[in-house]
Amino acid sequence: MIRTYVWFSLGAWLACSALAAAAQTFPAKSIRLVVPFGAGSISDILARTVAIPLAENVGQQVVIDNRPGAGGNIGGELVVRAPPDGYTIVLGAASVLAVNGALYSTLPYDPVTAFAPITLMVRTTNVLVIDPALPVKSVKELIAWGRANPGKLTFASAGAGGTIHLSGELFRTLTGLDIVHIPYKASPLAHVDILGGQVQMMFDGMPTALPQIKAGRLRALAVTTARRSALMPDLPTMAEAGLPGYEAAGWFGFAAPAKTPPVTITVLNREIVKILRGPEVRDRLIQQGAEPVGDTPEEFGTFIRAEAAKWGKIIKALGIKAD
Repeated sequence: MIRTYVWFSLGAWLACSALAAAAQTFPAKSIRLVVPFGAGSISDILARTVAIPLAENVGQQVVIDNRPGAGGNIGGELVVRAPPDGYTIVLGAASVLAVNGALYSTLPYDPVTAFAPITLMVRTTNVLVIDPALPVKSVKELIAWGRANPGKLTFASAGAGGTIHLSGELFRTLTGLDIVHIPYKASPLAHVDILGGQVQMMFDGMPTALPQIKAGRLRALAVTTARRSALMPDLPTMAEAGLPGYEAAGWFGFAAPAKTPPVTITVLNREIVKILRGPEVRDRLIQQGAEPVGDTPEEFGTFIRAEAAKWGKIIKALGIKAD
């Protein structure tokens, strides 16, 4: 009995030593950070905010790899198929990590089970913006214009499946308006067509919309969250603007392929959370309209499952499909 006890104790000690050694050696080479959306997108801006300090902290290069397309599924699948060693990770939006499983009937992987959560990076406020040339200055006026001009109202998104897209679908459902959805690979591309008059409106994330709003190139009508944004306190919520019960918020988080060793996930979580809690990065994110989070992998996993269930019910009820 004593020998058995000693053997198990030695085995546990060796296992702990191996984990400690792995934690000390990871990362031993550059890390690829996949962004499933185009350059200039919210994901891209957020990824670059963390990539430089992360590289400095771990002593290895962090390479941004933009893989836009299919509502984030191209970049998401790239990470899912990568070796589960922590050297390929993704900064995913709600679409990539939770929503697309309900939105696409032919998605080759289950977002909820195909990734190992690292940490929720930020929550973001979406804002309804329109072409300044459109003769409306409030949500109620926009709804009235849409009803007076059936079939002429279009809304852009940064790709099917994200909360930017679903914010528009929720608006369409609650108002009963005949609105056509036009997906783009990134918000800046959608902005060009809004400014050119090809598209009339968009529910965009605050980090990409705010510079255009401040420059007067886009007109903001309301935010999609339950509370007003501290960056634009005079802007009403959608509920205050005439659509009670309307609420939709964006979020972005880091994940690795499923089966990535827990010790590797722990290292990545520790370093990224440290960055998010640093005053310089935290202040920068807040000024961009993003709320830094930085939770544990377990907490992020619970959050992802809850978001998948919530949006899955909404998508089913609205009959939304992206393929």
